[in-house]
Amino acid sequence: MLELSKNILKKVSFDLNLFQKELKKALTWIENSDDFAKFKDWCLNEFGQSHKLILQKIFVD
Repeated sequence: MLELSKNILKKVSFDLNLFQKELKKALTWIENSDDFAKFKDWCLNEFGQSHKLILQKIFVD
């Protein structure tokens, strides 16, 4: 499910609102803390420059 989430996030990254919605949805599918850490690292590496504020908001809250 995480690979699907990654693909979706890549496709919707042009729209900040849609990106945030899909990121929140993806986090509901994560089943354990190891997957969460890997997914968070991937998001920060992939979108850290372009979507920094959204990532901070989602992963801090």
